[in-house]
Amino acid sequence: MNKQKLKGWKKVVIILGSIPVMLVVLLAGLYLYADNKPDVHKGYNAEIETGGEIESHYLQSGTLETEKVTAPAEKPIGKYTIFYPSELETSAQTYPMILVVNGTGGKATKYEPQFELYASWGFITVGTQDKGTGSGQTTIETLNYMLEQNEDPDSVFYQRIDVKNIGVTGFSQGGAAVFNAITKYEESGYFKTAAPLSPVCERTAAAVTDYPYRSEEVNCPVLMLAGTSGEFETESVIPLADMEEMYDDMTVPKVMARRVGMTHDQMLYSAGGYVIAWFRWQLMGDAYAAGAFTGDEPEMMRNPLYQDQRANLNGVWGG
Repeated sequence: MNKQKLKGWKKVVIILGSIPVMLVVLLAGLYLYADNKPDVHKGYNAEIETGGEIESHYLQSGTLETEKVTAPAEKPIGKYTIFYPSELETSAQTYPMILVVNGTGGKATKYEPQFELYASWGFITVGTQDKGTGSGQTTIETLNYMLEQNEDPDSVFYQRIDVKNIGVTGFSQGGAAVFNAITKYEESGYFKTAAPLSPVCERTAAAVTDYPYRSEEVNCPVLMLAGTSGEFETESVIPLADMEEMYDDMTVPKVMARRVGMTHDQMLYSAGGYVIAWFRWQLMGDAYAAGAFTGDEPEMMRNPLYQDQRANLNGVWGG
Protein backbone atom coordinates (compact mmCIF):
# COMPACT_ATOMS: atom_id res chain seq x y z
CA MET A 1 0.00 0.00 0.00
CA ASN A 2 1.51 3.35 -0.99
CA LYS A 3 1.91 6.27 1.39
CA GLN A 4 -1.00 8.23 -0.13
CA LYS A 5 -3.43 5.34 0.41
CA LEU A 6 -2.12 4.82 3.94
CA LYS A 7 -2.80 8.46 4.80
CA GLY A 8 -6.32 8.07 3.43
CA TRP A 9 -7.02 5.03 5.61
CA LYS A 10 -5.71 6.86 8.68
CA LYS A 11 -8.19 9.65 8.03
CA VAL A 12 -11.05 7.13 7.75
CA VAL A 13 -10.04 5.43 11.01
CA ILE A 14 -9.84 8.77 12.81
CA ILE A 15 -13.28 9.80 11.53
CA LEU A 16 -14.88 6.47 12.35
CA GLY A 17 -13.23 6.40 15.75
CA SER A 18 -14.63 9.81 16.58
CA ILE A 19 -18.24 8.87 15.76
CA PRO A 20 -19.01 7.16 19.11
CA VAL A 21 -17.62 10.17 20.98
CA MET A 22 -19.61 12.58 18.82
CA LEU A 23 -22.72 10.45 19.27
CA VAL A 24 -22.30 10.40 23.05
CA VAL A 25 -21.87 14.18 23.08
CA LEU A 26 -24.93 14.62 20.86
CA LEU A 27 -27.08 12.31 22.96
CA ALA A 28 -25.91 13.99 26.16
CA GLY A 29 -26.80 17.36 24.68
CA LEU A 30 -30.23 16.16 23.62
CA TYR A 31 -30.85 14.70 27.08
CA LEU A 32 -29.83 17.92 28.81
CA TYR A 33 -32.07 19.92 26.49
CA ALA A 34 -35.09 17.66 27.10
CA ASP A 35 -34.36 17.48 30.83
CA ASN A 36 -34.37 21.25 31.17
CA LYS A 37 -36.86 22.30 28.47
CA PRO A 38 -39.74 24.08 30.21
CA ASP A 39 -43.03 22.21 30.45
CA VAL A 40 -44.84 25.46 31.20
CA HIS A 41 -43.78 28.79 29.69
CA LYS A 42 -44.21 32.27 31.11
CA GLY A 43 -47.62 33.65 30.19
CA TYR A 44 -49.13 30.17 29.78
CA ASN A 45 -52.10 31.11 31.97
CA ALA A 46 -53.28 33.75 29.49
CA GLU A 47 -53.54 31.10 26.76
CA ILE A 48 -55.86 28.68 28.59
CA GLU A 49 -59.48 28.73 27.46
CA THR A 50 -61.95 29.27 30.29
CA GLY A 51 -65.65 28.61 30.64
CA GLY A 52 -66.50 30.61 33.75
CA GLU A 53 -65.77 33.94 35.42
CA ILE A 54 -64.25 32.40 38.54
CA GLU A 55 -62.04 30.08 36.52
CA SER A 56 -60.86 33.02 34.42
CA HIS A 57 -60.30 35.23 37.47
CA TYR A 58 -57.89 32.84 39.15
CA LEU A 59 -55.96 32.11 35.96
CA GLN A 60 -54.93 35.74 35.89
CA SER A 61 -51.92 36.77 37.92
CA GLY A 62 -52.79 37.77 41.46
CA THR A 63 -52.09 41.19 42.90
CA LEU A 64 -48.93 40.27 44.81
CA GLU A 65 -45.36 40.63 43.61
CA THR A 66 -43.31 37.47 44.06
CA GLU A 67 -39.81 36.37 44.95
CA LYS A 68 -37.95 33.11 44.37
CA VAL A 69 -35.35 31.33 46.49
CA THR A 70 -33.66 27.97 46.08
CA ALA A 71 -31.86 25.72 48.52
CA PRO A 72 -29.69 22.66 47.87
CA ALA A 73 -30.78 19.23 49.08
CA GLU A 74 -29.61 15.66 48.86
CA LYS A 75 -30.83 13.59 45.94
CA PRO A 76 -33.43 12.73 44.83
CA ILE A 77 -34.78 16.12 45.95
CA GLY A 78 -31.70 17.86 44.58
CA LYS A 79 -32.95 21.37 45.17
CA TYR A 80 -35.91 23.14 46.74
CA THR A 81 -37.54 25.82 44.57
CA ILE A 82 -39.72 28.25 46.53
CA PHE A 83 -41.83 31.15 45.28
CA TYR A 84 -43.51 33.46 47.78
CA PRO A 85 -45.21 36.87 47.99
CA SER A 86 -42.55 39.58 48.21
CA GLU A 87 -44.39 41.29 51.06
CA LEU A 88 -43.65 38.28 53.26
CA GLU A 89 -40.17 39.70 53.85
CA THR A 90 -41.55 42.71 55.72
CA SER A 91 -44.98 41.52 56.84
CA ALA A 92 -45.86 40.18 60.27
CA GLN A 93 -48.60 37.90 58.94
CA THR A 94 -48.43 34.22 58.06
CA TYR A 95 -49.10 32.73 54.63
CA PRO A 96 -50.67 29.43 53.55
CA MET A 97 -48.38 27.00 51.77
CA ILE A 98 -48.80 24.68 48.79
CA LEU A 99 -46.42 21.82 48.05
CA VAL A 100 -46.27 20.93 44.34
CA VAL A 101 -45.28 17.34 43.47
CA ASN A 102 -43.65 16.38 40.16
CA GLY A 103 -44.90 13.80 37.71
CA THR A 104 -42.59 11.09 36.37
CA GLY A 105 -39.38 12.68 35.08
CA GLY A 106 -40.54 16.15 36.09
CA LYS A 107 -38.87 18.75 38.23
CA ALA A 108 -39.95 22.09 39.61
CA THR A 109 -37.55 24.13 37.49
CA LYS A 110 -39.45 23.01 34.36
CA TYR A 111 -42.70 24.72 35.34
CA GLU A 112 -41.73 27.65 37.53
CA PRO A 113 -44.31 30.02 35.96
CA GLN A 114 -46.98 27.92 37.65
CA PHE A 115 -45.27 28.37 41.03
CA GLU A 116 -45.05 32.10 40.41
CA LEU A 117 -48.77 32.28 39.59
CA TYR A 118 -49.68 30.48 42.82
CA ALA A 119 -47.42 32.79 44.82
CA SER A 120 -49.04 35.87 43.26
CA TRP A 121 -52.29 34.74 44.89
CA GLY A 122 -50.70 34.69 48.34
CA PHE A 123 -49.25 31.19 48.68
CA ILE A 124 -45.78 30.06 49.65
CA THR A 125 -45.25 27.52 46.85
CA VAL A 126 -42.62 24.79 47.09
CA GLY A 127 -41.28 22.17 44.69
CA THR A 128 -38.27 19.89 44.18
CA GLN A 129 -36.19 18.22 41.48
CA ASP A 130 -37.34 14.70 42.43
CA LYS A 131 -38.34 12.83 39.26
CA GLY A 132 -39.81 9.79 41.02
CA THR A 133 -42.12 11.11 43.71
CA GLY A 134 -44.74 8.36 43.96
CA SER A 135 -44.20 7.16 47.50
CA GLY A 136 -44.77 10.63 48.92
CA GLN A 137 -41.56 10.35 50.95
CA THR A 138 -39.84 13.38 49.42
CA THR A 139 -43.06 15.37 49.74
CA ILE A 140 -42.95 14.74 53.48
CA GLU A 141 -39.24 15.62 53.54
CA THR A 142 -40.09 18.88 51.78
CA LEU A 143 -42.82 19.57 54.32
CA ASN A 144 -40.40 18.96 57.19
CA TYR A 145 -37.79 21.21 55.57
CA MET A 146 -40.28 24.06 55.35
CA LEU A 147 -41.48 23.50 58.92
CA GLU A 148 -37.84 23.78 60.01
CA GLN A 149 -37.54 27.04 58.06
CA ASN A 150 -40.56 28.33 59.93
CA GLU A 151 -38.66 27.82 63.19
CA ASP A 152 -35.30 29.15 61.99
CA PRO A 153 -34.70 32.82 62.95
CA ASP A 154 -32.22 33.11 60.05
CA SER A 155 -34.76 32.03 57.44
CA VAL A 156 -36.94 34.39 55.41
CA PHE A 157 -39.79 32.03 56.29
CA TYR A 158 -39.31 32.35 60.04
CA GLN A 159 -42.78 32.41 61.61
CA ARG A 160 -44.30 33.20 58.20
CA ILE A 161 -45.87 29.83 57.33
CA ASP A 162 -49.46 29.27 58.37
CA VAL A 163 -48.96 25.67 59.50
CA LYS A 164 -52.71 25.16 59.88
CA ASN A 165 -53.27 25.91 56.20
CA ILE A 166 -51.05 23.69 54.09
CA GLY A 167 -52.17 22.10 50.82
CA VAL A 168 -50.60 19.72 48.32
CA THR A 169 -51.07 19.19 44.60
CA GLY A 170 -49.33 16.93 42.12
CA PHE A 171 -49.59 15.69 38.55
CA SER A 172 -49.56 12.07 37.28
CA GLN A 173 -47.13 10.10 39.49
CA GLY A 174 -47.15 13.24 41.60
CA GLY A 175 -50.91 12.83 41.94
CA ALA A 176 -50.38 9.37 43.38
CA ALA A 177 -47.72 10.88 45.64
CA VAL A 178 -50.36 13.31 46.90
CA PHE A 179 -52.55 10.40 48.04
CA ASN A 180 -49.59 8.77 49.78
CA ALA A 181 -48.43 12.00 51.41
CA ILE A 182 -51.85 12.69 52.92
CA THR A 183 -52.44 9.15 54.20
CA LYS A 184 -49.26 7.23 55.08
CA TYR A 185 -47.09 9.41 57.26
CA GLU A 186 -47.01 10.79 60.76
CA GLU A 187 -46.93 14.26 59.22
CA SER A 188 -49.91 13.60 56.92
CA GLY A 189 -52.17 15.51 59.31
CA TYR A 190 -50.48 18.79 58.36
CA PHE A 191 -52.25 18.73 55.00
CA LYS A 192 -55.57 20.51 55.19
CA THR A 193 -56.54 19.79 51.58
CA ALA A 194 -55.25 18.25 48.34
CA ALA A 195 -55.67 18.55 44.57
CA PRO A 196 -54.33 15.53 42.62
CA LEU A 197 -54.22 16.19 38.86
CA SER A 198 -54.60 13.23 36.50
CA PRO A 199 -53.17 10.94 39.20
CA VAL A 200 -51.99 7.44 38.41
CA CYS A 201 -55.12 5.63 39.53
CA GLU A 202 -55.26 3.45 42.61
CA ARG A 203 -55.64 0.21 40.63
CA THR A 204 -52.64 0.88 38.39
CA ALA A 205 -50.50 2.12 41.28
CA ALA A 206 -51.17 -1.14 43.13
CA ALA A 207 -50.61 -3.39 40.12
CA VAL A 208 -47.52 -2.01 38.38
CA THR A 209 -45.78 0.54 40.61
CA ASP A 210 -43.93 0.62 43.91
CA TYR A 211 -46.13 3.41 45.29
CA PRO A 212 -49.59 1.90 45.96
CA TYR A 213 -52.13 3.90 47.93
CA ARG A 214 -55.71 3.62 49.17
CA SER A 215 -58.11 6.44 48.45
CA GLU A 216 -60.43 5.29 51.23
CA GLU A 217 -57.78 6.37 53.75
CA VAL A 218 -57.94 10.04 52.72
CA ASN A 219 -59.06 12.30 55.56
CA CYS A 220 -58.90 15.81 54.08
CA PRO A 221 -60.97 17.52 51.36
CA VAL A 222 -59.91 16.59 47.81
CA LEU A 223 -60.32 18.15 44.36
CA MET A 224 -59.52 15.42 41.80
CA LEU A 225 -59.23 16.43 38.13
CA ALA A 226 -58.36 14.66 34.88
CA GLY A 227 -58.80 15.06 31.12
CA THR A 228 -60.98 13.24 28.62
CA SER A 229 -58.67 12.89 25.62
CA GLY A 230 -55.90 10.53 24.65
CA GLU A 231 -55.59 6.79 25.10
CA PHE A 232 -52.95 7.28 27.78
CA GLU A 233 -55.34 9.38 29.83
CA THR A 234 -58.60 7.50 29.39
CA GLU A 235 -57.33 3.92 29.25
CA SER A 236 -54.09 3.86 31.23
CA VAL A 237 -53.56 6.63 33.77
CA ILE A 238 -57.00 7.23 35.26
CA PRO A 239 -59.95 5.85 33.30
CA LEU A 240 -63.31 7.34 34.23
CA ALA A 241 -64.48 4.15 35.94
CA ASP A 242 -61.39 4.16 38.17
CA MET A 243 -61.77 7.85 38.92
CA GLU A 244 -65.38 7.36 39.97
CA GLU A 245 -64.49 4.35 42.12
CA MET A 246 -61.80 6.35 43.89
CA TYR A 247 -64.26 9.20 44.38
CA ASP A 248 -66.83 6.80 45.86
CA ASP A 249 -64.24 5.32 48.24
CA MET A 250 -63.37 8.70 49.73
CA THR A 251 -65.59 9.73 52.65
CA VAL A 252 -64.27 13.30 52.89
CA PRO A 253 -65.62 16.48 51.26
CA LYS A 254 -64.73 15.93 47.63
CA VAL A 255 -65.06 17.16 44.05
CA MET A 256 -64.15 15.43 40.80
CA ALA A 257 -64.37 16.57 37.18
CA ARG A 258 -62.78 15.97 33.81
CA ARG A 259 -61.63 18.76 31.51
CA VAL A 260 -63.06 18.23 28.03
CA GLY A 261 -60.49 17.56 25.31
CA MET A 262 -57.46 17.72 27.57
CA THR A 263 -54.80 15.02 27.43
CA HIS A 264 -52.85 13.65 30.35
CA ASP A 265 -49.92 16.03 29.93
CA GLN A 266 -52.18 19.06 29.51
CA MET A 267 -53.69 18.45 32.93
CA LEU A 268 -50.45 19.69 34.47
CA TYR A 269 -51.69 23.23 33.86
CA SER A 270 -55.04 23.40 32.04
CA ALA A 271 -57.29 23.30 35.14
CA GLY A 272 -55.19 25.82 37.05
CA GLY A 273 -58.00 28.33 37.52
CA TYR A 274 -59.98 25.89 39.61
CA VAL A 275 -56.91 24.54 41.40
CA ILE A 276 -56.10 28.06 42.62
CA ALA A 277 -59.76 28.69 43.47
CA TRP A 278 -59.84 25.45 45.47
CA PHE A 279 -56.81 26.41 47.54
CA ARG A 280 -57.99 30.00 47.95
CA TRP A 281 -61.24 28.64 49.39
CA GLN A 282 -59.80 25.81 51.45
CA LEU A 283 -56.72 27.59 52.81
CA MET A 284 -57.83 31.24 52.86
CA GLY A 285 -61.61 31.12 53.20
CA ASP A 286 -62.03 33.08 49.96
CA ALA A 287 -65.81 33.33 49.48
CA TYR A 288 -65.58 34.27 45.80
CA ALA A 289 -63.39 31.25 45.06
CA ALA A 290 -65.86 29.03 46.94
CA GLY A 291 -68.48 29.88 44.33
CA ALA A 292 -66.70 27.58 41.90
CA PHE A 293 -67.73 24.62 44.05
CA THR A 294 -70.55 25.71 46.38
CA GLY A 295 -73.92 27.46 46.25
CA ASP A 296 -77.09 26.71 44.31
CA GLU A 297 -75.27 26.68 40.95
CA PRO A 298 -71.53 26.07 41.43
CA GLU A 299 -69.60 27.34 38.44
CA MET A 300 -67.70 24.12 37.83
CA MET A 301 -70.98 22.19 37.57
CA ARG A 302 -72.20 24.36 34.69
CA ASN A 303 -68.86 25.06 33.01
CA PRO A 304 -69.09 23.62 29.44
CA LEU A 305 -65.36 22.87 29.43
CA TYR A 306 -65.86 20.20 32.11
CA GLN A 307 -67.84 16.98 32.29
CA ASP A 308 -68.42 14.06 34.67
CA GLN A 309 -68.61 16.54 37.54
CA ARG A 310 -69.46 15.07 40.90
CA ALA A 311 -69.19 16.54 44.38
CA ASN A 312 -70.14 15.88 47.93
CA LEU A 313 -69.35 18.75 50.26
CA ASN A 314 -70.95 17.89 53.60
CA GLY A 315 -73.50 15.82 51.72
CA VAL A 316 -74.49 18.13 48.86
CA TRP A 317 -73.17 20.70 46.41
CA GLY A 318 -73.01 23.93 48.28
CA GLY A 319 -72.30 22.27 51.61
